[in-house]
Amino acid sequence: MEKRIELEKRGRDPKTITELNLDNCRTPNIAGLTDEFVNLETLSLMNVGLTSLKGFPKLPNLRKLELSENRISNGLHVLQSSPKLTELNLSGNKIKDLETLEPLKEFKNLKSLDISNTEASEIDNYREKVFSLIPQLKYLDGYDAENHASDDSEVDDEELNGNGEEASVDGEDEVEDDEDEDGDEEGVDEEDEGEEGEAEEEDDDDIGLSAVYKDNLDEESEGDDYDGEVEGEDEEDGIEDEESENDGEGEKEESIVRGKKRKHEEEDEGE
Repeated sequence: MEKRIELEKRGRDPKTITELNLDNCRTPNIAGLTDEFVNLETLSLMNVGLTSLKGFPKLPNLRKLELSENRISNGLHVLQSSPKLTELNLSGNKIKDLETLEPLKEFKNLKSLDISNTEASEIDNYREKVFSLIPQLKYLDGYDAENHASDDSEVDDEELNGNGEEASVDGEDEVEDDEDEDGDEEGVDEEDEGEEGEAEEEDDDDIGLSAVYKDNLDEESEGDDYDGEVEGEDEEDGIEDEESENDGEGEKEESIVRGKKRKHEEEDEGE
């Protein structure tokens, strides 16, 4: 264990270390772990082979202790030097009765305890008894007193606040993006309106020019109609003159015929 601790320290001052993992280092007793780790908050000693907690150091800031898969059967009172302890895992140890857990009722901050895969967890109504023994306890073997599973996704308040701040920043970014999109759309709309306005002006110009052009055409067409009427009248007058001339000639011919007819009649009478 001592060699493993030196390896995990990596030359750092023990006072600066807040998390230490000594899993599977295989030793029956705690050795090399001293009171120098005053700021240690998380300690993992899973599957080390511990038979007792003798020599456990004073760790005033320890909050989470992992002791699963060892051979510990008693001596939990040693942990009272870590009053801030909130999570303790004793699953897979040699705990045979609930009396072994009595020292834990002094841990006012203890919220989660795991004693699964122990003989104590096979006792009838052990859950009710443990919650009664340690009233401040919230979760036992991953479940609360109402048999509701603990939420493993829960995080500390600081992490929640951090996520909240990040979420608010993301929300602001989204709002800004929406505003930018709206601005772009408004810009496009203004451009479209400008183009439509120009098109309307061009249409107005076209309409004005066509109207002028039409007026000119109307004037010209009126002049043509007037000339046509004059020509038509002249033609009618000519036709009437020709008819009158023809009528005069016809009368002359008739008078000649009549004269000839009379002459013949007079000649006949004279004979």
